[in-house]
Amino acid sequence: MAKEIALIVGAGSGLSAALARLCAKDGMSVALAARDAAKLAPLCAETGARAFAADAVHHDQVTALFERVVAELGVPDLVVFNASYRTRGPLVDLDPAEVEKSLQVSAFGGFLVGQEAARRMLPRGTGSILFTGASASVKGYAQSAPFAMGKFALRGLAQSMARELHPKGIHIGHFVIDGGIARGGDDPRASRGADGLLDPAAIARTYLALHRQPRSTWSWEIELRPWVENF
Repeated sequence: MAKEIALIVGAGSGLSAALARLCAKDGMSVALAARDAAKLAPLCAETGARAFAADAVHHDQVTALFERVVAELGVPDLVVFNASYRTRGPLVDLDPAEVEKSLQVSAFGGFLVGQEAARRMLPRGTGSILFTGASASVKGYAQSAPFAMGKFALRGLAQSMARELHPKGIHIGHFVIDGGIARGGDDPRASRGADGLLDPAAIARTYLALHRQPRSTWSWEIELRPWVENF
């Protein structure tokens, strides 16, 4: 049986690294994509993953990314969009260019990656496309309008894709990460106490579990938060 192929777009430390480790441990061939592919060298050495340079907000770069991954590894079975960008501040003080960047990275990049993934998965009728959301996907916080705008849009994209593509065999997943993700080391947020932050390895296991769901019981959205987190 051929090895499954996982592509993680917007790769870096934290959740992306945990996903790469888990997918590799599960026997998958792993591709990692980021604007700066060189920073992924340690993770690639650890997991055997391949790194690709691509900026998810540029159509030509996303197309080229998928063409290279398909040529070198094959059509991905699992694609995870994990890129986002945020800018904060009072509404009247926000820089429109920064707001535009938030929308481009968090939402438009998700569309481009989702579209290219779907185009390659549809002919065979299998595959999973997963999007990483946040508390801001469902709650617009004060002084955080750009992040909410981008994440609300990403959630809408995922819901629309699920309704269109689930009947065609393509599994779409959106994850509301409702809480801070542990970074390890000297993290000042550790003062929240045991389980006050989401464990990235545990998040990764939930992503893989959704990818493995029997098609008679597909989820399209899962919320994840520490048990002590208010919501």
